[in-house]
Amino acid sequence: MINVEVIETSALGDRSYVASDGDVAVVIDPQRDVDRVLAVTGRLDVQVTHVVETHVHNDYVSGGLELARLTGAKYLMSAEDELGFTCSRVVDGDVLDVSPKLRLRVLATPGHTFHHLSYVLEGDRGVEGVFTGGSLLYGTTGRTDLLGDEHAESLAREQHSSARTLAELPDGAQVWPTHGFGSFCTASAASQDASTIGEQKNENPVLRLEREEYVRDTLAGLGAYPAYYAHMGALNAAGPAPIDLSAPTTADPAELAKRLAAGEWVVDLRSRKAFFDSHLAGAVSLGLDGPMATWLGWMSEHRAPITLIGETRVQVVEAQRELARIGINRIAAAATGRPESLATDPAQLVGLPAANFADLAASGGGNGPAGLPHPDVVLDVRLGNEWAMSHVSGAVHIPLPELAARLDEIPSGSIWVHCGSGYRAAATGSLLARAGRTVVVIDDSFDDAGAAGVSLTES
Repeated sequence: MINVEVIETSALGDRSYVASDGDVAVVIDPQRDVDRVLAVTGRLDVQVTHVVETHVHNDYVSGGLELARLTGAKYLMSAEDELGFTCSRVVDGDVLDVSPKLRLRVLATPGHTFHHLSYVLEGDRGVEGVFTGGSLLYGTTGRTDLLGDEHAESLAREQHSSARTLAELPDGAQVWPTHGFGSFCTASAASQDASTIGEQKNENPVLRLEREEYVRDTLAGLGAYPAYYAHMGALNAAGPAPIDLSAPTTADPAELAKRLAAGEWVVDLRSRKAFFDSHLAGAVSLGLDGPMATWLGWMSEHRAPITLIGETRVQVVEAQRELARIGINRIAAAATGRPESLATDPAQLVGLPAANFADLAASGGGNGPAGLPHPDVVLDVRLGNEWAMSHVSGAVHIPLPELAARLDEIPSGSIWVHCGSGYRAAATGSLLARAGRTVVVIDDSFDDAGAAGVSLTES
């Protein structure tokens, strides 16, 4: 019997897979921290004989090359990809006999990338499912603009054709995508957690729309994606170095104060509520309870020094792992402890006021609730597609990734900042406070804004 284990990387919105027959296994699209894969194969007591990639990834550093080295497995990628290392090459129609009970059939499914492949998993009972990478996802497809806007339209047409190729598989075949669980590699938000080919025929726009309508809708829906994506494809094609999770240099309070004074990225990994209560002035709130690596990788300059502050060593280790997945290989320094123990002077300890949308609705004149400053500016830091759907009437819109370059565009006065849930607003609030602005973070769900009495402008 064939077993498929899922290895989730929820912070990036991706999945890797281990398909095994009880004796041997094939690994699909492994992330850089391959110890997670080895833990699964060790638990299953199976030998990894093949590691396959659906495409050269743009959103994370692959662990495929290192996993193949560690296990002695064959490493397979498209014969058409230009690579800086040697591996086994496959093309459309190839059949990989992993074992007498487990086979992979290669399908060319271009669209997300030029040379994207999908792998049909077959066993004694026939087709079990298909590993679709960034091609057919749950209720959507992979985006087609990561290789350049000039290719987005032609790749969207190929993506439509590739989805139709996959739809020829049996209706009961499982669909196992790599992207689609919050990843910015998707053309639109994925809709579910598991699916089959038959279900996708009924639900996925790519299989319900004619080609040109799909292309038009897909291109119109593409939003921004993280800046660090620009480095991932080249790194993966060249051959990533093994992950290095050795402990960073410990920063004492004096070292932290020096880095904060220099305006470096000193990242507080605690929850935003803990950050609101007390933090080191100049630190940036990017808690581990949200997609810390995505936003830090998006906002920070490439190879900028990054210092991590965690309440515990475990937090620092977790953050280091998440950042290594997107190519941030070395952390400049790290510190652990509560803010009071990391400050050189009590004056270094500050808080950040927080409110909710009901507070915003109630603050029509004078001071806000509980003595909060009146909102002279309501700042929305969500992405463009979120803003276009609905926004606070009269708000200023600056997406979080653009904030540093557009600080001068924010009108004078006190700023009440919001996002979709509070996570990005907390990061923004910390950056605005560092820039000397008076700021209140709206730590609330935007979905509740209208019911709270806030005037909204709908698209």
